[in-house]
Formats: sequence, structure tokens, C-alpha cells
Amino acid sequence: MADVMYVPFPRTSSAARALKKTPDEVARMTKSEREQRVRELLGLAHWTVDRALEKFFVKHSLAAMAVMYSGGNDSTTLAHIFRHRADMAIHANTGIGIEQTRQFVRETCAMWGLPLMEKSPKAKDSYRQQVLDVGFPGPGQHFKMFQRLKERCLEQARSEVVKNPYRERILFLGGRRRSESARRSTITTWDRHRSMCYASPLTMWTKLDLNTYRLMAGDVPVNQVSDLIHMSGECLCGAFAEKDELDMIAEWFPEIREQIEELEALIAHREDIPEPRRTWGWGAYRRDLQAMKQQGRFKSGAMCGSCDDRATGGKVIAA
Repeated sequence: MADVMYVPFPRTSSAARALKKTPDEVARMTKSEREQRVRELLGLAHWTVDRALEKFFVKHSLAAMAVMYSGGNDSTTLAHIFRHRADMAIHANTGIGIEQTRQFVRETCAMWGLPLMEKSPKAKDSYRQQVLDVGFPGPGQHFKMFQRLKERCLEQARSEVVKNPYRERILFLGGRRRSESARRSTITTWDRHRSMCYASPLTMWTKLDLNTYRLMAGDVPVNQVSDLIHMSGECLCGAFAEKDELDMIAEWFPEIREQIEELEALIAHREDIPEPRRTWGWGAYRRDLQAMKQQGRFKSGAMCGSCDDRATGGKVIAA
């Protein structure tokens, strides 16, 4: 099918304010109004990338533009929007995710002709090694999981693509949205850390906007894993797991339970590991968990959409 045509963004503050809508406001729009809004949001998304190039690549060449692709339905929509503009997609194979999601990412990128760079943590950073070292993560260890399992995969990709960091930079496109959670309501649209630059083209989009785009495009594939467990399933570290979550996942993907139970058995009698940490998802049973979430005691990662609301006690959002 033909790409959805977009309305060029006027680059005015009033135009940006006009697109700032709550999910309820978008829900009250008519079908034609929502479709027109999506065309304007697409214009803003492309302008966001244009602006990133203006901000970060005046004195540096663009080594690559890469979509950060988890395999969830939202990141699939982002990848679909930029599949002709991005040079590649990046997927972090966390080692504690559902294989069907990884395969979905591979097949989708192949279908679009979008080169895929799939990176895994180094052995010392692997989920298995971290569990064997200190036990399963709880809410307080989530950011460490993000760094080891995802962020360092991006750094691996950067190292391969950027040959001279003094002259080149890489631009990562992410699907973070301000309407996802209270925490993300203040996210920045652009960011940079040395030769790694970031842009979030979908900051103003709501869930309904994404669904409207999919209907308009007509050919955005759906990851069945997201439909079944309401998250992409590319990382099931368990730091923000909910009670009985493993039972729910195992109903559809029993191999995940087997992988986790194998690790639990290996550390079951380790006296050097606190007893609670010998069980996956132990943090869900802390009596003070909700209070600590509301106090903002826990930190999630930029690529952990499903966990962001969990960190503050909100609902899960499939990213």
C-alpha cells in the first residue's frame, strides 16, 4: 500500500501547541479529524528528525540513522513510518525474552528491506551471569538491567557504525511518547551522549493516534506476542514483574518459565544470595512496593516502555 501522506510541519509554537492533546481529547474527535491529526503528527515526526540533523550533524557526518526496534506494536509503527528513511533497525537481544518477538523483528525488517543489527549483551553482562552473581533483579535493580541488557547493545552498534567519533555520529530514533505515563510527560525530544544522538519523533502521539495510523496505512504488521501478553516480551528480566505474571506468560510461552526455573534451581541454595532474590519477580511481593513507586524511588530506562509506568505504579503499556 502507498505510504500515508503527511502535512509538512509549519515549525511554529502555535502549531506544536495545537497538536498537544490528551488521550481523551483525541478520543472525542471524529474519524476524519483523527486522520487529519495523524497526517499533521507525521509531519511533526519527520520535522523532529530534520531538527535532530540540524542540531547534531552540522560539524559531524551522519554515520547512520537507526530505529530502535523492540518488536512491540508501537515500535513497529515507528519503524514503519521511517522504514524508507532509516539506514537500519537496532534490536537488543536481551537473552531473557520471547523468541517469537525476536523472529518477528527479523521477518518484519526483511519484508521491508530494512537492514537489522541485532546485538546481545557480552557474556559478563548477560542476564544469566547477573542472576548467577547476585540473584534475580528487583525494582531497585531495573536501571542496571537496562544498562547491561539494552544500552550497551546500542553502544556496540555505535562502535561498529561510527569509525571516527570526532567526525561522525549516529542518530537513534525511539518511540517514547509523553502520554505513556506521568514520568514520560516531560521527556526531551532530542538528546546526545558523545557520538550517540537521540530523537523521539512520536512524543506527541497518543495510543489512539498510533492505532489510527495503522488503520490508515493498512500494512503495519502486528506482533502476536504483544496482543497475547500486552507487552513486547523482548525483555522479561522481572525487575518490575507483577504477581502471577510468570503464570500468565507461561500460559502462552512455557519455554520462558523453563528458562527462569532453571536459573532459580541453580541459585536455590546459594547462601551468599539473599533468599528473596532467589526467585524471579520477587519485588512484586514487597509490602512497601507501592509506596516506594509513588515516591519515585525506582528508575526505568529510555528503551523500557512497558516498565516505565510500572516504576510509578501505573498500568503496563505495550511498547
